[in-house]
Amino acid sequence: MIREARPSDEARLRAIQTRALEEPWPELLDVGIEGPPLVLVLDAGEPAAYALVVPDRPVAYLAEFAVAPAMQGQGLGTALMDGLLDRLREAGFETVRLTAREDDERARSFYDGFGFAKSEDLPGHYDDGDGVLLVRDL
Repeated sequence: MIREARPSDEARLRAIQTRALEEPWPELLDVGIEGPPLVLVLDAGEPAAYALVVPDRPVAYLAEFAVAPAMQGQGLGTALMDGLLDRLREAGFETVRLTAREDDERARSFYDGFGFAKSEDLPGHYDDGDGVLLVRDL
């Protein structure tokens, strides 16, 4: 089930964020749970993945997308991304943007599978490397 985050999800989402992301943004998750930004949760009895989106109509910026490491490879990320894109489209957004590490082939392949394309190189975007801006029209 995909739903909006609730304050009671905070500890679990924080654990996912800390374990799954190389450069988490704790402050954004703090405000996102209360909304906006929008935080969608894939609930598999407990939060197993989340997507944090900063809305700037008609563009949605996907700031964080994380699946609990123990649950990766089970299709949860795909289910969450499908639900997120549907929800953004229904809400009238036209474009989704996100950044990824330039050298993260696994993430890049995942996003490529959803039709995201490289729009721009982002030298030095991460503390320890370059990034790319990926864009997808809805």
